[in-house]
Order: sequence, then C-alpha cells, then structure tokens
Amino acid sequence: MPPKELYPKVYLYRRIVYAKLFIDTNFAEKIDLDNIADEAFFSKFHFIRLFNDIYKKTPYQYLSFIRIEKAKELLRSGLQVAAVCYSVGFESVSSFTSLFKRIVGQTPAAYQVQEQQRMAAMAKTPLKFIPNCFLEEKGWAVSS
Repeated sequence: MPPKELYPKVYLYRRIVYAKLFIDTNFAEKIDLDNIADEAFFSKFHFIRLFNDIYKKTPYQYLSFIRIEKAKELLRSGLQVAAVCYSVGFESVSSFTSLFKRIVGQTPAAYQVQEQQRMAAMAKTPLKFIPNCFLEEKGWAVSS
C-alpha cells in the first residue's frame, strides 16, 4: 500500500497561489525569495520547485516579469524612466534598464518613445489599427 500523502495537493496548490498573489500585491516592495517562501510556509527550495512546476517560472522570474509588465504600463503613461524604476521595486536604474532590455528587447527609454509614437499614430489614424476583417464586417473599410 503506497504511503498516504501528508497534505492534499489542493492544499499545497492554494499555498503556492497565495504566494503568487503575495508577489502580485507586493512586487514594488523589497521582497526576496525568503519573504515569498515564508508567506507560503515552505522551505525555500521546496517552494521554488513547486512554484516552477505550476507556473513554469521560478518565483524570481515571475517577480521580474510582473515588475517589467508594470514598468511598461507606467512608461506608456509618460512617467520618467528613473521614477518607473523605483516605482516597480528596482533599486538601481542600470539593473532595471539591463533587465528591461533583456526581456523587452529595447531600453525603457526606447520603449517609451516607441509607445508614444504608436499612441500618436493611433490618435491620428485609428482605422489603421483595427483589423481589416472587422472593418469590412462593420462597413468601415476604406476602398483604395
């Protein structure tokens, strides 16, 4: 007879989800792996393994992803790069810039300029940004 599991899987899953929600809520704070694992009541190494099994990212990768996504949102709003950096939990503009570039493919400043140009183009000619099949369905398609 196989040994009975100490905890039901749903209980472990809930604890991992709780830790993810902790990251989602506290991403801008100075949190580290120990803080996150403590929130879920796991040892650090067990927590990393379970989190990665569920979300296909380590807790650090997920925290970085959340911070960069929030940074993109703030950059689109026009906030300065340094202010964005500190608002999303980074302590150094250079480390923020290098991680942002590695994940997004361009520096935060370049991303901000590109997004401002895209938003200006959308305001000027909004129909260019709507899929043609939708335009045709609605009768909005412009004949060439």
